[in-house]
Formats: sequence, C-alpha cells, structure tokens
Amino acid sequence: MRTKSRRSTTIAVGVTAALGFGLLTSCSSGGTGPGKPDREITVWSQENLPDRVAAQQKIIDGFEKQTGVKVRLVGVDEGQMPQLIMSAAASGTLPDVIGAAPMGQVWQMYTNGLLNTDIPKEIITELGRGTFNANALDLTSDGNTSLGVPSDAWLQLLVYRKDQFGRQDLAAPDTYARALAAAKALTTKGHDGMSAATDPGDVFTSQSFESLALANDCQLVDSRHEVALESPQCETAFKAYDELARVYGAPGTQTVDSTRATYFAGQSSMIIWSSFLLDELAGLRKDALPSCPECRKDPEYLSSNSGIVTAMQGPDAKEAAQFGEITSWVTTKTAETDASREFIEYMMGTGYESWFGMAPEGKIPVRHGTAAQPERYIDAWRHSEIGVDTKKPFDQVYPASLLNQLADGVSNMRRWGITQGEGALVGATNGELPVPKAIGGMTSGQISPSEAAREADDEVSALKKSLQ
Repeated sequence: MRTKSRRSTTIAVGVTAALGFGLLTSCSSGGTGPGKPDREITVWSQENLPDRVAAQQKIIDGFEKQTGVKVRLVGVDEGQMPQLIMSAAASGTLPDVIGAAPMGQVWQMYTNGLLNTDIPKEIITELGRGTFNANALDLTSDGNTSLGVPSDAWLQLLVYRKDQFGRQDLAAPDTYARALAAAKALTTKGHDGMSAATDPGDVFTSQSFESLALANDCQLVDSRHEVALESPQCETAFKAYDELARVYGAPGTQTVDSTRATYFAGQSSMIIWSSFLLDELAGLRKDALPSCPECRKDPEYLSSNSGIVTAMQGPDAKEAAQFGEITSWVTTKTAETDASREFIEYMMGTGYESWFGMAPEGKIPVRHGTAAQPERYIDAWRHSEIGVDTKKPFDQVYPASLLNQLADGVSNMRRWGITQGEGALVGATNGELPVPKAIGGMTSGQISPSEAAREADDEVSALKKSLQ
C-alpha cells in the first residue's frame, strides 16, 4: 500500500495534468502496439508530490540526453489511477509506462488485459533475475509471467516507546499478547496505549489491519479461493484490533494524520504506520515535527527512544509475518516497446539510486545490485539522505540493525490474495474498502468483532462474485 496517506496527507498534484494532457493526447505506441515508433513515450508516475516530480524530471533529463528518447512525465494520484487508466483505455490513450504501481493495481490492469508482460520479462532477464529480491519477483508475477519490474518497497511497522516500555519492564510488542499487555499497562487518563487507524474511508485502515491479521495467519481467501474473513484466525485478529484501537486507543475516528500526531505528541505509546514515518520521526520534516515534551529540546528524541517491530505473531500463527507493499514499473499494451524498455532499464540502473533516494525510508530497493556489484544499490540506500527540510544520511539517523530489519523485511513480506492469484480482488477491495468500513463500525461500538468479520466477509464475497 503506497497511497499518499502512507507518507503524509499532502495534497496530491498531477491529476489535472493527467486529465489535461495525459488522457487527451494520444500516447506513442509501437512494437506490440499500433502506430510507428517515434521515440517518444508518456510516463505516468504515482510519485506525484512536487519535490518527487522534480527529482524524477532530473533523472529523466539524463535519460533523454543519453538516449534521445523524449519522455512526457505526468504525476498521477494513486487514488485516481484506476479511473484514469480505464478512461485512457476506453479512449485509446494509455500511457506507455506507469511507475510506482502497487501490487493490487498492477493485478487489476493485468486482469483487464491492459499490460504488456513481455517487456518486464525481457528487462528482468537483461538486468539479471539474481540481482532482484526473489520474494519481490514472486509477488509481482503470475506464475512465470512477470507483470511488471519490481522497483522498491515500504514496510508496515509497529513503532513503540522503548523508554516507556523499559520503565515498566515490558517486552517488545512483537506478539498479540505482548502488544495487548503493553497497551493495557500504558493506557492511563490522558494517555493512549496504541494509535491505530479506524477511518472507514481510507485504505490506510485496511493496510493497518492486514498487517495485524497476517500476523495471526488470517487470510483474505483460503486454499479453495473462498473468502475467509470469518475464519477463527480472522475473528481473533478483529478482536485484537478492536482492543488495541478502541479500548486502548483515542476515542473517535483515527486517521493517518491523527495517529501520527498522537504518537508524535507523546500521547500514545505505540503506533501502526509505514516506514515512510521514519524521516518524520527523526524531526527531519517541518510539516510533521514530533511535538512531545522531550522533543522541544531534542528533535530526534522520538527516533532515539522508539523501538520498531517489523514482524508480529498472533496466537494462531506458526511464525511471524511482515506486511508491506512492492511498487513496480509496468508497461501498457500499447507501449512503444524499445523506448519503454530502455527507460525502465535506465530507471533500474543508472537512475536507480536517484529514484529510491527520493524517499529511502519508504523506497527500499528490491534490486540489491548488479552482477558485478551485488550489494551496490542496497549499500547506496543505507547511505542515502532521508528527510525533507533537513536531510541526514539514513545510517547516521538509525542503527544498522534497523536498516537490516527493513532490508530483510522484503524477503519476509506477505500479502492477502496476491500469491493465491487473487490480485484483482485485492485491487477491488482497495477501491471499495469493505474492511475499513467493518473496522469503523466495530471500533465505534456499533458492531462486535465477530459481526465485523462477518460483514467484511460478506462484502468481499460480493466483490469477488462481481469480478467473475
């Protein structure tokens, strides 16, 4: 899940641009698409924040100078992408390449027959399959078919106040039991044990819940491809989330902004958020500065006094699980073949360090290096600068042990429905938000955890039927 909410609720830019010239101008096509190749391609990127658009344009300038290919860059909001893609497909104006596409979205385009999957296969072979994280390749493929070229990942984290945990001799919250015990012990008048999303209208809530659900081996679908949100494992997950978010969390609807603000103010002891939080946690972004009492003298107080859990385990699971998102470069069915391939190879090679360097905390490279330099990119990532208004090398802000956890987390990442071939259903749930709606009803006290599981199961089952 890499929505704007995973970074911050900055107003997205680029939808107007996409509608203005990304959809109304015919995109180049060739190779497998109609028309004569003209060495001009249109690229839609979901890295659409102004500073990232500028960074991408700088990379593109280098590519154009080296290859002579002309690139029209359009920043597009992730939430608008499904509608824009279908409109473009209907009008014959698909872009050639789409960047930063999350897994569910990629599967939706693939299921609708909108992708060229030959180009990703060629690129991965050319760059070397062994240079990519194996799990990233598996999660972005349908069997032997590569749906796109996996680029980078973010991980879901459980961040906690290790200073407060230490004072009460509490264990790190890496299991349901430990998280619930800590939330109970640290919830007092005016202070919450946990900050977790309950907003029924935001995919952020779904992502937060899925990270906890996977920890208990709660799956979206079972081995028969039947929706399984009423399973005992899922009912336990709904109950645990209800306790953490409602009993030990702040009252009212909790959003991506409010959960962060509460933790940053020192008013909660734990938070479920993505790795995009890490630069803000270290006081490197002015529009989201930590405001805890200790932070006034030391902007990095929270980053120094927070522990991080990347994988959690529930009582019904045999092992811990890690949730996250892998984003990819994809080519559409009308892409100009040669120019699109050259562009993606450049972005995964010469331009790769600048690409993940835009936001290293949330763009963990899934290509670790080259055949000649196997660790080149992962080493560069460790030294990349994080922050917006203030920048510091990642490995000077956080210890090597955490960076190792983040890098290793990609190999352990799991996702609902993807490996079972239900990626289109995952994409549809991100649009319709049946799980956040059930979570919202549950944490507001309107329905019980078991009723929430049943409602979510019914809604997802209806969605699945509509896709058949």
